[in-house]
Amino acid sequence: MPRISEPTVAQHRARQLRTLLDAGRALVAEEGPERLSLAALARRVGLSRPSLYEYFRSRDDLVAAIVEDELPRWAAAVEQALAGPADLVAKVEAYVRAQLEMMTDGRHAAAVALAEHALAEPARERIRDGHAQLLRPLVTALADGGVPDPQLRAALVQGIVDAAARAAQRQAADPETIVRTAVAQAVHGLATVDTAGAGNAPVT
Repeated sequence: MPRISEPTVAQHRARQLRTLLDAGRALVAEEGPERLSLAALARRVGLSRPSLYEYFRSRDDLVAAIVEDELPRWAAAVEQALAGPADLVAKVEAYVRAQLEMMTDGRHAAAVALAEHALAEPARERIRDGHAQLLRPLVTALADGGVPDPQLRAALVQGIVDAAARAAQRQAADPETIVRTAVAQAVHGLATVDTAGAGNAPVT
């Protein structure tokens, strides 16, 4: 039996897994998602590559594990953000702001980068399941507010968030302008945009 650093094998494996996930996240943040591999992770933590197969079957499995590890904390932060505001518009704004803050401040940079990286379908399916956790508070808020098709509407709001995050990463505008524009688009669409000859009529 290999030497263990905890009272039980299960505790040792849990601690080792935490070390590997943290090291993988740091590697992505420092060198980019394309540099993440089992070999690179093994070098970083001082383990043999075969040892990593006890925890991850492939690079895709490692990627999915890092993202899955991050998403529950991310989802909890989003849920907490939506718990405060009372009205629906404020809840949507809270969702957009909370998501953009986490996607652009570096705390979840590895998860964001890896989730967008090319993966085989089994790993992508695991990540999609995790992303559903992020949408759940918004879906609930929309449904409680009487908004039709809340699941679809929530997914469309998330699409706006994703586009806004990419704009922020490109520094297309100052961060607060991007947030305000994303919130306005998510809540009002083009209702407040004075397009040529259209006045302020909402697009339906």
